[in-house]
Amino acid sequence: MKLAIVVQRYGADISGGAELHARYLAERLSARAEVRVLTTCARDYLTWRNEFAPGPDEVNGVPVERFLVSRERDLHDFGLRSQRVFGRTHSLQDELEWLGSQGPVSRKLMFRLHRATEFDFVLLFSVRYYQAYYGARIVPERAVLVPTAEREGALGLAIFQPIFRGVRAIMYNSFEERALINAVAGNQEVPGTVVGVGSVIPTVVEAARARQKFGLSGPFVLYVGRIDANKGCPELFDFFTGYAEQSPRQLDLVLIGAPMLPIPKHPRIQHLGYVSDQDKFDVLAAAEALIMPSYYESLSMVALEAWALGRPVVANAHCDVLLGQCLRSNAGLYYEDASEFGAVLDLLLDDRSLAEALGRNGREYFARHYSWPVIEGKYFEMFARLASEPALQRMEPLPGWFARRRPTVPAAIDVLAELPSGPAAAYGAAAEVPA
Repeated sequence: MKLAIVVQRYGADISGGAELHARYLAERLSARAEVRVLTTCARDYLTWRNEFAPGPDEVNGVPVERFLVSRERDLHDFGLRSQRVFGRTHSLQDELEWLGSQGPVSRKLMFRLHRATEFDFVLLFSVRYYQAYYGARIVPERAVLVPTAEREGALGLAIFQPIFRGVRAIMYNSFEERALINAVAGNQEVPGTVVGVGSVIPTVVEAARARQKFGLSGPFVLYVGRIDANKGCPELFDFFTGYAEQSPRQLDLVLIGAPMLPIPKHPRIQHLGYVSDQDKFDVLAAAEALIMPSYYESLSMVALEAWALGRPVVANAHCDVLLGQCLRSNAGLYYEDASEFGAVLDLLLDDRSLAEALGRNGREYFARHYSWPVIEGKYFEMFARLASEPALQRMEPLPGWFARRRPTVPAAIDVLAELPSGPAAAYGAAAEVPA
């Protein structure tokens, strides 16, 4: 079997959620299939500047083809177009121009997909990006979409609804993601399964090594990821500094990741910057808990990694996916405001038996649903199903020139507001939630 994985950027040192998801999947599936990655020459997700050389490459044994980005992103233009399609009635053409402004636009990558007849299936990451949208329209009969969709404005755009209905299959990250996409697109007939992604967990993890290397002498909670407003970091800083001022506990907040905003200069906040995977897992093993402050996630790989190591997760309850994962795993606690944030931290630190039970539940949950044999099995089961049955759905063509320009499309945030919210079990997915 020959598989193509198409993703917006790709590299051993690119740690974005969807991009890391794509790399892990490419490396694991390559043990049982011929896998080739088709991607751009971009490294930075803000500018899409060409930094990798175009042409053939190899990353951790997986062949890669890189194609030049046609133009860098104009952040001002993208911001204006986002305001229009998210906040006002607009046209379908406005949304297509928003998609082009977001990028990464690579004409040569699209031309390669037109010629990609050698692949049995083409896995497309992530739905909101140019290469996934047009890739689905180029090879719909072989397109397996990995949407990595979150509850944010782009999900309410009309251009994506035909994609959700027209691809050959969808590999969802969570029950919440599937429920949202089913609700917005009415695509229940499209073959799909909730699969998520595994992670590469080191065979040896040493908390003491991390404490010595980074000077982590006392108890701490950990945040891992982009230090970004979109990840809820400003609220995390507010909640934690407020807690530190009021609590007599000597608890630190440790951060791992690239800063996209200023980090408060506070004696109880320590930023480790970018660290190796081994160091990340060592620090995670030493933490009292992983903090997930994000309002929008499609899964959260680092939460799964925390559970794999037996560490509790403290999550933002406003994120449907994180709340659903905490409830299904019985391995995390959650907060809605600053007072609950502090109460959850105190509870974990005061009740060691509770923290240990959450950790045990997390290990079991990860092994049962997110170990690589489980993930790989779901993918190859889907490939076998698709190979044995005809495609029942067809990709809807784009409307004509005049229809695309009629300003009749509702604001994306209004569409999003009408979609169900809360953990999936709260609106009909209970029968499918794993035990």
